[in-house]
Amino acid sequence: MGLRDAWVDLVLGGTCAGCERPGVSLCRECRADLAALTPFSASPTPAPAGFPGATACSPYDGMLRRLIIEHKEHARYTLAGPLGKTLAISVAAAIEPGRAAWICPIPSARATVRARGHEPLRRIAIVAVRHLRGHGYDVRLADALGLVRRPRDQAGLSARERFANLDGVFGVRSRWAETLTDQPLLLVDDVLTTGSTLTQAAGALETTGIAVLGSAVLAATRRYGTPGS
Repeated sequence: MGLRDAWVDLVLGGTCAGCERPGVSLCRECRADLAALTPFSASPTPAPAGFPGATACSPYDGMLRRLIIEHKEHARYTLAGPLGKTLAISVAAAIEPGRAAWICPIPSARATVRARGHEPLRRIAIVAVRHLRGHGYDVRLADALGLVRRPRDQAGLSARERFANLDGVFGVRSRWAETLTDQPLLLVDDVLTTGSTLTQAAGALETTGIAVLGSAVLAATRRYGTPGS
């Protein structure tokens, strides 16, 4: 967080998005809790055919869930920093040590971006890439995916309905197709639920000759094969 953001939070009566204590957008204790998260392999149960595998930092509950929602739905932009560093934990665990990789965020529909006023995942992914590069990782951002059509709202859909809803929704942007051919790429998303989004995105990339190493997410829902499920 920058000094200006901290000043605004303190003077205007901000609260920590993690624990709701008065003060900055994310307090020192909550930042420490994020930094201490241990990445793990997460997979939906059952996993869709072609699911690329995923690494997550936490089940989708508690503090991390609150932070994701506050950043995504309530435009608390200062949370992109800590969330990006958290995503970097998953990314670092998902790629082999010393291996270069392109990092591709799942895109949002333009109408959704307009409604929210920002593209949350891309903001987080940019921070994650910068953080990792600062620690010696050879990673770069690739906005390689676009939406061929806008899917309907996924809320309330079953795993099968989600997969059908996203069938053919992603396409590879032409300017990236040649650049990424035979290049290692890691998909990133905020939350893993049924795995439909990551599976369809990986399929779109792989049909154009782009090698998908796997995926990294901030959190995974407990009911889909994460610890404690």
